[in-house]
Amino acid sequence: MTTTTSSDRVERPGSRGEHFLQCALETTDRATRFYSDQVLDHLNPAMAEFVGRMEMAFISTADADGECDSTLRAGPAGFIQVIDSRTIAYPEYRGNGVMASLGNIMENPHVGMLMVDFTDDLIGLHVNGRARIAREEFPTDDRKVERWVVVQVQEAYVHCRKHIPRMVPVDRVRDWGTDDVKRKGGDFFGAKADRAEAEKS
Repeated sequence: MTTTTSSDRVERPGSRGEHFLQCALETTDRATRFYSDQVLDHLNPAMAEFVGRMEMAFISTADADGECDSTLRAGPAGFIQVIDSRTIAYPEYRGNGVMASLGNIMENPHVGMLMVDFTDDLIGLHVNGRARIAREEFPTDDRKVERWVVVQVQEAYVHCRKHIPRMVPVDRVRDWGTDDVKRKGGDFFGAKADRAEAEKS
């Protein structure tokens, strides 16, 4: 969701594509109410509290050509730091070295985050903004954090609960930042095996 303007329209959230389809499908009134009632350009106290207790977030990025990537970032509650009402930061742990999300951010700073409470409130929060990669260390006891992604909040709004499944967390050992192939999941989907087989033929 991005903010668009025109000479004869008051600034409102949403892309030109959103507005075109709202008009074509006659949902403009509903959409306008949602924009007016639910979309903020900052985190209010309830949103900040919600972010502070999340243990995971889905992150969407795109490169300069618009090619998209989505990924999961997770950590103990509070791993996403609320710096102030317009700034949040999440840590990057040691991973597979591909740097897909960070590479996209270098080309295109726009980022979309979705955080969902699957266990208690069954509600989600979208945070869209502009990201930058930082070396500065925000308060954390985790020495496996290699760098931070700092997001300047441009939009924050609810994701409704009606289709969110309820899940029950189960205790497990989490190997943050490990390079151990087995602990990371190995060749779970058989991609390495497929490539090896293809190379034989």
